Amino acid sequence: MAQYPIQRRAFLKAAGISIALPALESLPRTARASESQTAPVRMVCIGNEFGMYPGSFWPQRAGRDYELTPLLKPLEEYRDEFTLFSHLDHGLKGGHFAVHTFLTGVKAADARGMEDGSISLDQRAAEFVGSRTRFPSLAVGSADGLHGGCQMSWTRTGTRVPPVPGPRELFRLLFVEDDAAARKKATDRIALQGSILDAVLDDANSLKKKLSATDRQKLDEYFSSVRDVEVKLDLDRQWQKVPKPQVEMDEPENKGLTRDLPTIYDLMALALQTDSTRVATLEIGGSFAASDLGIRKGYHGLSHHGHLKENLDLLTQIELYQVEQFARFLDKLKSIREPDADGSLLDSTMVLFGSGMGNANSHTNNDLPIVLAGGGFRHGEHKQYPEEARQRVPLSNLFVSMLQRFGVETDGFSMSTGTLTGLELA
Repeated sequence: MAQYPIQRRAFLKAAGISIALPALESLPRTARASESQTAPVRMVCIGNEFGMYPGSFWPQRAGRDYELTPLLKPLEEYRDEFTLFSHLDHGLKGGHFAVHTFLTGVKAADARGMEDGSISLDQRAAEFVGSRTRFPSLAVGSADGLHGGCQMSWTRTGTRVPPVPGPRELFRLLFVEDDAAARKKATDRIALQGSILDAVLDDANSLKKKLSATDRQKLDEYFSSVRDVEVKLDLDRQWQKVPKPQVEMDEPENKGLTRDLPTIYDLMALALQTDSTRVATLEIGGSFAASDLGIRKGYHGLSHHGHLKENLDLLTQIELYQVEQFARFLDKLKSIREPDADGSLLDSTMVLFGSGMGNANSHTNNDLPIVLAGGGFRHGEHKQYPEEARQRVPLSNLFVSMLQRFGVETDGFSMSTGTLTGLELA
């Protein structure tokens, strides 16, 4: 940015941020025809902290006739609705700490100076959505777990997007209206934040003329952070006057991540169906309690199985449950028909399932378990990419293809080298 006008509206325009009005039901149908004739594209990213045991996950054969391994069996009914990718990763090391790069493709320390910083896939898509939905994105999960859990969602400035901690909080966020007192408090908070931001921008702009080139660069980085705040303020202000959708579902209780998974998936489906959001992430972290599945050993401990059969059997039970719930989510999306377009919610929703951990037993972050379902792609294959180091294909290439399908005009993301070859639209 060359100039930073004092007025906040002008600042947004200079920053290249276009904030569209939401698609309101009260508008004439012609005013929202472009939204109604074609189903909007959505994106859901699901990740766990410890990956999948390779011996029970990966098929031996590639192509359309690959065998369904024990961990893929729950997806049998949806074989033609998903693609399995092998030998994709970010080329990173770091064990548990590199798990956080699943959707970014780069470590935060290495992202300084990169055009998009360490923004994650979901947040890049959320920027494109803007204010067309009440929530540009939803992150769901828990903040606890080993080294802070999965930590999947990150802004351009390297700030973690905190996850909604449980189904009760998610339900209230999506579908429960605040009372009059709470709404007034929120309005006052937005106004106060706006006034503070105006004052900060005034000070920053007056300072800029007096700074050295190095300090001006630091100030540019600061304005990038201000832009995030500005966009959120305008979004909050717009949606204060729009009623939340009503759904036929009682407010759920929080029972712990393991038992909450089915409810969380149901709420995510409702969030997409009501167009409350078009981008969502689900973090399945170390707070996933194996004891809720009748397993006495801990999830993290079992991921370091030491190739002992008794540990592998229990670990497979945990991972199988996660895949079963993923399959149930796909079933839910497929059962919901688009009201103003052909196809189901699954046809218009890209669902990424995987992890930033390839093999937890050896703390390696290569050969990540990656499944992509729905979204209008041609599926039904196990696609194998080169295993040799010099011919490896970055996982970020898949992310570029997903962003382009989402509508983002880009030919790169993180450390990508292009789009993913072999992935085509149906």
